[in-house]
Amino acid sequence: MYNCVGDIMENIKLDTSVQYIKGVGPKMYELLNKLGIYTVKDLIEYYPRVYEDRTKVTSIDEFVKDQNVLFFGTLVKPVSVVYAKRKKIISTVVTDESGSLAFLTWYNQVYIKDRLKEGETYLFYGKVGSVSGTRATLDSCSIYDVEQLDKIQGLYPIYSLTAGITQNYLFKIINEIMDKDILVREVFSEEFRRKYSLAEINYATRNVHFPKSFDMVNVARNRIIFEELFLFQLALMHMKDSNLVTNKTNVYKDMDCSEFLKIIPFELTNAQKKVVEQIKGDLSSNIVMNRLVQGDVGSGKTMVAAIAMYLAVKNGYQAALMAPTTILANQHYLELSGYFEKLNMNVEIITSSTTKKQKEKIIERLKNKEIDVLIGTHSIIEDNVEFNNLGLVVTDEQHRFGVKQRMKLSSKGNIVDTLVMTATPIPRSLAIILYGDLDLSIIDELPPGRKPVETCVVNDSYNQRVYNFLRKQITEGRQVYVVCPLVEENEELDLNSVEKLYEEYKQEFKDFNVEILHGKMKNKEKDAIMQNFKENKTNILISTTVIEVGISVPNATVMVIENADRFGLAALHQLRGRVGRGSAASYCVLKSNNKSPIARERLDIMRKSNDGFLIAKKDLELRGPGDFFGIRQSGMPEFKLANLLTDTRVLEQTQQAVKDIMAQDKHLEMEENRNIKEALFEKYGEQLRNIVS
Repeated sequence: MYNCVGDIMENIKLDTSVQYIKGVGPKMYELLNKLGIYTVKDLIEYYPRVYEDRTKVTSIDEFVKDQNVLFFGTLVKPVSVVYAKRKKIISTVVTDESGSLAFLTWYNQVYIKDRLKEGETYLFYGKVGSVSGTRATLDSCSIYDVEQLDKIQGLYPIYSLTAGITQNYLFKIINEIMDKDILVREVFSEEFRRKYSLAEINYATRNVHFPKSFDMVNVARNRIIFEELFLFQLALMHMKDSNLVTNKTNVYKDMDCSEFLKIIPFELTNAQKKVVEQIKGDLSSNIVMNRLVQGDVGSGKTMVAAIAMYLAVKNGYQAALMAPTTILANQHYLELSGYFEKLNMNVEIITSSTTKKQKEKIIERLKNKEIDVLIGTHSIIEDNVEFNNLGLVVTDEQHRFGVKQRMKLSSKGNIVDTLVMTATPIPRSLAIILYGDLDLSIIDELPPGRKPVETCVVNDSYNQRVYNFLRKQITEGRQVYVVCPLVEENEELDLNSVEKLYEEYKQEFKDFNVEILHGKMKNKEKDAIMQNFKENKTNILISTTVIEVGISVPNATVMVIENADRFGLAALHQLRGRVGRGSAASYCVLKSNNKSPIARERLDIMRKSNDGFLIAKKDLELRGPGDFFGIRQSGMPEFKLANLLTDTRVLEQTQQAVKDIMAQDKHLEMEENRNIKEALFEKYGEQLRNIVS
């Protein structure tokens, strides 16, 4: 135990508690903890969010109203304190070589009376309030000693704060640490830094906190961001590499899918053809396929998956497709069985609606390899479901299943290729992070003839006009979805619930068939209601977001979304994708009474664009990566400085750097990579210990 702060300050290290830094008492230690600062390392890595430009020292006669200025001032009168009603007003007057005067005022900071002495010169920084002749006024200036000019002049760091901690306080204690010249361990060798034009880490650390120019900021930030993204992607690559089977026995020989392409009534888009070639490359290689196919609503992911399943069966294997809901599983079965049966492929389906007797028969036929393709919900991962020779697993809507569920299905075969699909459009930079264990394919093209959904934004004052429009659509033989966020009415949130809306629409549309659908219903009840809607027995379906994923009703042409501001843009785009699936013109009505500028901006993006990837990018800009699709709960990494939206160039650069180093030194055994290995373990823990050792 150290006897005094002086001792500890002489022996300070990165893991030293910040409570031993000069100026940090018990109260300030607790406040720093709120910012996530516990050790000296945490403090050094508490990077500024922006910078103030303090590069120029201005003389008082050059002051301009509303300008931020750094200036020297000599007190020409003592500091005075005036006690007003609930305020203590501290003031003084300073001058400089120009002879002009600056009247300085502070509020409730009585300590300044002892801080400033008449006749002494100080360094000040503040905003000019007014200028009149040779006199200027400034409020609440920051005060520094003249000896601090070298540290103050430049770009001043601005940090995120918590109540009780000021910018000046953080600046002071970080400065205290930087004066100790505590060395941060350099992860990269000199040759590596030269190859990727990276600054040395201690240069970067000092200049990210106390830069003299924006060029220095850019150099320092680039170095730190590179290391953050590099280590994360290196960890991902090792995890992915550890799961690769490089001697798989099910290498496909026959990759000809022309017979399948002859029976489908359309030509694949160029984007689909590109992804099919990527899948063929995986299946014919000696490495097990783990591929994510990402495509906007209606881009044709299912057809790409069907080709992969056809190739699996053609090469002697069984295939399985797992969907998140019974409705979607049935839809896949109806669509795919029509194609596969023409090619003499046997297809079956298992869901929670399958009777015990039916399930037993299907499982028996599956074991005897009398079934080529099994489609189903999570029911197909039950222990009693056994395959004869499972070679390919397709998972639809990846984010609806946990990784363990995906792996459990794959474990039903010896060595199984995996294809996962999602209609949730995610910017490539974010997909790299979220799906780092998968190779990424993107279908970024819609089939020809697919019409964009016309979207409008209205409030409740348009209700009657909306009803009239819906009545016209239904009279013409079309169908309507109405979606809202809640199942039961909630007065606190003041949102329309499905039950309330159901009653309103039944009253308004007495001549038509109105049904209700929500997640609290039993599966059989939901399936029956959805089937009625698909068969055009229901004119209007009032629903929660249970209809979000995958369901296709080509005759539905209108989607009305109540309280649309309560949904994320990605969810709105998914919901809108339920219409526009036929040849008729389709419409989406976004209803919202929210007048906030952000809510209006978000809904306006939906009105202007049908591009899911553009919408996802805008969603990421507005909400930030931490809240995007709730991915804070999905293991989203917390970066100190890196931003997945703005640092895509560095992200791509680090991807290549990781690939290069893995090709050269997979287990990081070379001397120049020793520090990289240590940093990797320090950051990502024991889960890597058995992989890189």
